[in-house]
Amino acid sequence: MKILVLGSGAREHAIITALLREQPRPSVECAPGNAGIAAEVAVVALDANDPVAVTDYAVLNSIELVVIGPEAPLVAGVADALRARGIAVFGPDRAAAALEGSKTFAKRIMDEAGVPTGRAVRAASLTEAEAALDEFGAPYVVKADGLAAGKGVLVTSDRAAALDHTTFWLEHGSVLIEEFLDGQEISLFLLSDGHTVLPLSPAQDYKRALDDDAGPNTGGMGAYSPLPWLDAQFGSENEFVDEIIETVALPTIRQLATEGTPFVGLLYCGLILTDVGIRVIEFNARFGDPETQVVLPRLLTPLSGLLFAAATGTLGTLPRPEFSADVAVTVVLASENYPQDPLVGREITGLDAALRVPGVTIAHAATATAGDEGGTLVSTGGRVLSVVAVGASFSEARSRAYEALGQVSLEGSHYRTDIAARVA
Repeated sequence: MKILVLGSGAREHAIITALLREQPRPSVECAPGNAGIAAEVAVVALDANDPVAVTDYAVLNSIELVVIGPEAPLVAGVADALRARGIAVFGPDRAAAALEGSKTFAKRIMDEAGVPTGRAVRAASLTEAEAALDEFGAPYVVKADGLAAGKGVLVTSDRAAALDHTTFWLEHGSVLIEEFLDGQEISLFLLSDGHTVLPLSPAQDYKRALDDDAGPNTGGMGAYSPLPWLDAQFGSENEFVDEIIETVALPTIRQLATEGTPFVGLLYCGLILTDVGIRVIEFNARFGDPETQVVLPRLLTPLSGLLFAAATGTLGTLPRPEFSADVAVTVVLASENYPQDPLVGREITGLDAALRVPGVTIAHAATATAGDEGGTLVSTGGRVLSVVAVGASFSEARSRAYEALGQVSLEGSHYRTDIAARVA
């Protein structure tokens, strides 16, 4: 199978790594990719957000499956253009992608489908926002209504900070003020072909920039999978997953189908276990980053078959995907001053030594090669690398991940030291 992966981050690198593990190997290309991806597959200088450019390339190069990694191409309608030309694509159309592109739309779908979620008020002005903040009280939860690259959410007990965040995002559109939900957070990915869903293994990510969940929200500073503590609360991971399928995923997919916007692709359920039960914090319309980096290394079922079945409406013919009993941990190496205004263009060294640590792979998120081919590896964004380690236990996986990180050098960089530290 000839596959084109759209995107340039660690998520896309992790998807490609999983595809390349298969036997026989599919033919994989990536647009636009990054330095790490380019070392493994052909990369194409293509604007992933341009529906016409992507579709023309796919047709001319006989691409059999397009896998859309980031949210921006989905909201731009890239999947719509590809399907109109008869190309199988893993990723929802623009209308269904509003599940991520508009939090107001997502809340309405959840309400219509009876999906458990927190109360929320949409505010289009500072006056409306202030009234909602006072209604819900502290801790305050403010979310940008549209796409915000993982930086649109603020949870704070400081009302002034909540108003500052609100004022900033109101300049870009509306905001949602939500009730605060307390509990363990879980990310669960579900493949959908518009009417059937198949689950992947749950993961937990770390959004705050600093240890002990301090500092500002980020796009994600690390993750781990599986979640052994689910066994104590639900009996088993499978029982938890079954509950989410029945109460969250299928009602959402069916509601979207009823409205004429079938969801084909990856439904990301951001969940929280509260004292009164499971609640949905948010939906995304694509693989999450950095959770993908710990879910896919444990996947035993060939990924290409799952993605193609979802894209072609045949997911119901497949059994539930299988996962290894191994543990996976990823830690994100970020540029100096991330998530504010990261300092980029600095040299990265030590990757060869890091990759010699057993069980370690590195997913490039924001890297490029300076100068000619084979030149200096440099950073190009905030989250630069995801160092992924697989082991028989959490202690082994964590030890391997941090040993590998200790080999990598990037001036001014930082990472959390407590990823999966409290997991048995």
